[in-house]
Amino acid sequence: MKMGNQSVETDFILSGLFQYGQMNSFLFVAIIILFPVALMGNIILVLLIRLDTRLHTPMYFLLSQLSFIDMMYISTTVPKMTTNFLTSRKTIAFFGCEIQAFVFLALGGTEALLLGFMSYDRYVAICHPLHYPVLMNKKICWFMVTCAWASSSTNALIHTLYVFQLPFCRSRVVNHFFCEVPSLLPLVCQDTSQYEYTVILSGLVILLLPFMAILASYARVLTVVFQMSSGKGQTKAISTCSSHLIVASLFYVTALSTYTRPHSLHSPEQDKAVAVFYTIITPLLNPFIYSLRNKEVTGAMRRLLT
Repeated sequence: MKMGNQSVETDFILSGLFQYGQMNSFLFVAIIILFPVALMGNIILVLLIRLDTRLHTPMYFLLSQLSFIDMMYISTTVPKMTTNFLTSRKTIAFFGCEIQAFVFLALGGTEALLLGFMSYDRYVAICHPLHYPVLMNKKICWFMVTCAWASSSTNALIHTLYVFQLPFCRSRVVNHFFCEVPSLLPLVCQDTSQYEYTVILSGLVILLLPFMAILASYARVLTVVFQMSSGKGQTKAISTCSSHLIVASLFYVTALSTYTRPHSLHSPEQDKAVAVFYTIITPLLNPFIYSLRNKEVTGAMRRLLT
């Protein structure tokens, strides 16, 4: 226990995503270039939705919230990873690691729930268009966003407080490029098998349930879409839903592979590679998939530029 008490005052060491070498340097430069692109893409999408009154609808309100989360989400991991790669100092303070783990869990859970609410919005718009103004009014949209933030933040706070009061008695090296709960458990010097079940349970509730709801809602949407007599209506509905489904599948599948597997099945190298998708790739793709494949957003961009 003494070692556990001492661990509170000891920094963690992040092994990082890259080791020094020509290929890793190339990948590092690529991420450094993609990081500002992701930030600018999400910022532009938020500004477009804010400035263009034609985009003041529930769907775009939820989309602006998603872009806002993605800006913070990618900023939680990439700057520290960049600093560690460029300097010989790869440490992160105990409290800094705790904050990073909490913020990452809170933002990731909020995005997972928000993507589920967005599929409900598309389901109501296509399957129950006459009831849409009632089922998706401004008050309900804010209620959805508040529920996503509150429930995810509560879940993140519980897991973070529990993990960081455990005794870290082994190596201080975190085999990851940021502080994530599954990557910290191997450093704990007591049995965490029971706690791992709670991590899996949380992953099933926050990740799998929304993903299953998305698949179920879009199965119903496709049934309604193919019954439409208007080919233009079918194309628009499929385009809107497919964009959301692409982003959701990439995010949920990769996150589920990390948070719903027992610790014995985890591989540090595989975990780092998978984490790149839900920490960097998804926030990068979100604004472009939703904008380039959406005529209303591209139209708003043209109006803003002219």
